[in-house]
Amino acid sequence: MFKLSKKADYGLIAVKHLAMHRQQHACSANEVAEEYGISTTLMAKVLQKLTRAKILLSVAGTNGGYKLSRDAKRISALEVVRAIDGPVILTHCFTEHGVCDQSENCTVREPLRRVHEAILELLENFTINDLAESPAVRLTQLPIAAANPNPQRIHHGL
Repeated sequence: MFKLSKKADYGLIAVKHLAMHRQQHACSANEVAEEYGISTTLMAKVLQKLTRAKILLSVAGTNGGYKLSRDAKRISALEVVRAIDGPVILTHCFTEHGVCDQSENCTVREPLRRVHEAILELLENFTINDLAESPAVRLTQLPIAAANPNPQRIHHGL
């Protein structure tokens, strides 16, 4: 399953926050962490990674903190995810070590490669500006499906 790490989620949250506050001031790790209920230590590590990747600039001084290194329209979600998690991998077929027992007989490698490329393209074209312009909507927890209260006891009629 393709899944972003919590750190990548936090990185996207942080760059969106910085994009929304870019005209006001540099934001500290503590400010961002408190706004979203995230550990300050973890947020500081995420912001440091994004700074090393040259997505953010670290501003020293009394009013210091972090700010975007360039316009939010020129920073992609993919760039942020890669800075935190490294390469995006849907399946190991597409890595440089992507050899498996089924390579010669595999019928899904090519379709999965196209899915992988589509995901990368979507993340590459989705900018931090797009995130910043999205309305801030707090999601409510989805109800647990009541259709099958005991999933261990499924009868298939066999």
